[in-house]
Amino acid sequence: RPESRGGMAALDVFIVATKRRVIGNDMLLGCLRRFALGITIIVLAGTTLYIMVLAAPGDPIAMMLGPRSTPEMQAALNARLGLDKAIPIQILNFLTGVVTGDLGQDIKTGRDVFTSIKEQLPFTLYLIFASLLIAAGFGIPLGCYSALHQNSLADRMAGILSISVIAMPSLILALYGMILFSVPLRWLPAIGAGDRGDFLDQLHHLILPAVVVGIGWIGYLSRLVRSAMLEILAEDYILNARAYGLPERWVVYRYALRLAVAPTITVLGIGVGYMLGAAVFAEIIFARPGIGKMMFDAVTQRNYPITMGVVLVSTVLMVATVTLSDIINAMIDPRIRKAQE
Repeated sequence: RPESRGGMAALDVFIVATKRRVIGNDMLLGCLRRFALGITIIVLAGTTLYIMVLAAPGDPIAMMLGPRSTPEMQAALNARLGLDKAIPIQILNFLTGVVTGDLGQDIKTGRDVFTSIKEQLPFTLYLIFASLLIAAGFGIPLGCYSALHQNSLADRMAGILSISVIAMPSLILALYGMILFSVPLRWLPAIGAGDRGDFLDQLHHLILPAVVVGIGWIGYLSRLVRSAMLEILAEDYILNARAYGLPERWVVYRYALRLAVAPTITVLGIGVGYMLGAAVFAEIIFARPGIGKMMFDAVTQRNYPITMGVVLVSTVLMVATVTLSDIINAMIDPRIRKAQE
């Protein structure tokens, strides 16, 4: 009857709305769980870092002030840094300062550590973001093409190229890049980050360091996407989609590639930590500003507040990117949301 069909339609609408509300609540709970886990990791990392600095061989105060320091100078610096208090109180004060943005003062210059890191952090973020774009922009299409042309000559050449760039260290790539593109060809600058306020000049100086940091990840992503695509293309729902006559481009890019990209998001989230390590070498070799070079200088000068601040900020960046990648994966792949319920 018409009224019964209308009632069933209303019931269907109610069921769909309820499912969407449940999925939204599950996503919110999942985000909250990951956020709480990230905060826990940051607290544990900060506590471990502080204990490791205290447990390091030698007196950090004497190392900071040098061999000519007097006991009075060491006692004054101890009191200024709060190292004369009990260790639990020191850790609590350190974590409280992290929450309020107070990471201490630079021993060499007397400047606020958070202010110094905030000035250098954008250069490192630009380098990592450009490296991620290069890795994803070349690695994902290369892996998809290799999967669609399995065992062809192009697939084999892509495999050889991927393994080659994975095996080559970033330091060697940086040196050869400078020797080839900066010295004889003069296409790309070898040092510096460009003039402030000149976007094109900064982009020009960013190309070579970003390629050096991100080229190895092109191989990782291409191999990962190829394996995921081959597995997904053999699934029953892909075969059914082809049997129903859906366009091949639709099947590949809307269904298969969407799920094949999900593992690469997780890998890129974890890879930010490795790129931070590679950024240290890139910023030193190319004489770029950034927190990587800042930490290297702080370690060589035994500037512990700067070292602790940079390591803690790097930990926060890595935790944030891993958490964000997990959330994006849950949004892309419904199977992940189902596993989390």
